[in-house]
Amino acid sequence: MTTSHVTRVLDSTVLHRESGTGVPIVFLHGNPTSSHLWRNVLPGVTSGRLLAPDLIGMGESGKPAIAYGFADHARYLDAWFDALGLRDVVLVGHDWGGALAFDWAARHPDRVRGIAFTETIVKPMTWEEFPEGGRELFRAIKTEGVGEAMILDQNAFIEQALPASSATPPAPADLAVYREPYPTRESRRPLLRWARSMPLGGEPADVVARIEAYDHWLESSPDVPKLLLTFAPGPGTMMHEGTLAWCATNIAALEIEHSDAVAGHHTPEDQPELIAAAISAWVERLGLTQGQRRVQRQG
Repeated sequence: MTTSHVTRVLDSTVLHRESGTGVPIVFLHGNPTSSHLWRNVLPGVTSGRLLAPDLIGMGESGKPAIAYGFADHARYLDAWFDALGLRDVVLVGHDWGGALAFDWAARHPDRVRGIAFTETIVKPMTWEEFPEGGRELFRAIKTEGVGEAMILDQNAFIEQALPASSATPPAPADLAVYREPYPTRESRRPLLRWARSMPLGGEPADVVARIEAYDHWLESSPDVPKLLLTFAPGPGTMMHEGTLAWCATNIAALEIEHSDAVAGHHTPEDQPELIAAAISAWVERLGLTQGQRRVQRQG
């Protein structure tokens, strides 16, 4: 059974959903979703203490008056990990949740057992590297005034982008759950800031710097197993062939698990059972939820 918990974090609160016992497996969502993204994944993961928080300003977590930059999210997430005393953690990330997982692991290498990820931000990109279908959208979002109209006024990331980037759009009831935290223009600022944080053409510089830092860790951490989950490309997919090749070359201890099932960008919406099965098999095969952390050696 999954239960909800609210934890006091810095000047606000973080809600997370939890089930199971043992080694913690933390599921991190991205933009514009919440822990609801993992609702059909968690029941299929067969071992571990499963925790899925709502990022600060999102879902049912608190909405403090902050800028909602990458560093803000990392600071509140750090405080949540510390408040719960989480160590020897397996991380699972989608979209910006994957980026936050990489960032946390790079800064807390003694506290991570493994990382699984899907459709996330693995490296800074040139505009030419970004999928062609998304370039016009993100140029508009990054344009002063235009992005505000789209995301703050029209709530386009919830109403349009989320359904359009899923092979099977969320049911009306699920879309309502995603919509509920953002009833006003001001409440949607985290969605805009996340979208403008996409590391394209060297900007924003602070986000590019953090990604470059975790890329160094990804390349130099052969003791931490990593699992990349990919599917037949559906609408909005951002991890194209060139990005996958980069991952295979530059991420140490990486396994790539591919399915021919179709998924859009929001893979946990489209293929939750396959994601759960792949994560379960991976953690059990490597013993990631058993006993002490296993350290793998190269050569």
